[in-house]
Amino acid sequence: MTPPHPIPAQRNLLILAAASLLNFALLALAAYAPWPVAVPAVLLFGLSNNTVFALLHECVHGVFSPHPAVNRWAGRWAALWFPTGFSVQRAFHLLHHRHNRSPAEQFDTQHPEDIRWLKYAQWYAIFSGLYWPVSVFGVLLYAFTPPFLRRLLNRAFGRQGSAQTSAEHYIGILDSLPFSARLEVWAALLFQLLLLWGLGGAWGAWLACYAAFGFLWSSLQYTDHAFSPFDSRNGAWNLRVPAWLRAVFLNYHLHLAHHQHPDVPWIHLPRYATPGPRFIDVWLACWRGPQTPERFPTFKQYPPL
Repeated sequence: MTPPHPIPAQRNLLILAAASLLNFALLALAAYAPWPVAVPAVLLFGLSNNTVFALLHECVHGVFSPHPAVNRWAGRWAALWFPTGFSVQRAFHLLHHRHNRSPAEQFDTQHPEDIRWLKYAQWYAIFSGLYWPVSVFGVLLYAFTPPFLRRLLNRAFGRQGSAQTSAEHYIGILDSLPFSARLEVWAALLFQLLLLWGLGGAWGAWLACYAAFGFLWSSLQYTDHAFSPFDSRNGAWNLRVPAWLRAVFLNYHLHLAHHQHPDVPWIHLPRYATPGPRFIDVWLACWRGPQTPERFPTFKQYPPL
C-alpha cells in the first residue's frame, strides 16, 4: 500500500468550478461568436472538459475529497459533463483496474481465436473518437432498457466476441448497480438537454464541442495502455507530453504511476513517475493496428517533463 497522501480537496473543488464555468462559456462562444472565435472555443472545450473528466476520475478513486459525500456529489456533477452516471463510471473504471491487460483487455493484441473484423472495428473506433459516442450510447441503453435486453446484446456478440471486447465483464456488472445509478444517467441526459436549450438549440456548436472532447478523450484512453506489459499493475505508460498539457489533464498521462498507486491523488503522481514513451510515439504506433505480441513496437523512454 502507498502511504497516505494529502488530498487537495479545496484545489479540486476550485478547479471543478472553474472548468465547469469555462465549459459553459466555451459552449456559448461556439454557438454565438464569429468563427474566428468559435473554432478556438471548440478546441478549448475539448481540453477543459477533459479536466472535468480527470476530476471525475479522482472521484471514482475516492481521492477528490476526504469526505465521501463531497466526493460522491462532485463525481455526479463531473459525470453530467461527459455525460454518464457516476456509479456506472466508478463500476466500470474499478473493473478496468482489476482486468487491465488481462485477455479481456488486450485490444491491441491479435490472438488466433479473435474475430478479426471486430478486433479492428473496436480498435479504430477508439482512436477515431467513436469510442466516446459509443460509451454515451451504452450508458443510455443501460438506463432505459431492462436487464434481459442487455443480456441478449451480450449474447449477440457470441462467446468470443463478448470476451475479446470485454462486453462480458462490463455489461455483466451493470446488473449489480442500484436503481440510483439509472437516476444519475437520466440526470446527465437532462443536463445535456438543458445545455442545448440554453444554447438556443445550437446543436451544431454542441456537437462540435463534444466531437473535440470525444476525440481527445478517446485518443488517450488506450494510448496509455497500448503495447504495455500484460500485467494489471504495470500494464500502462507514463506518457511524455508537454508540461502544460499534462497540467490540463491533471497528470492523467502518468498512467503507470496511477495504476501502481491508484490511491494517490493526481497532484502527487509525479513523484512516482518513472520514464516512459512520448504520447505521440505510442499514438502513431496504434494507428498501425493490433499486433501479435512478438511484433509489439518498442519505445524510447523519456523522463516526464
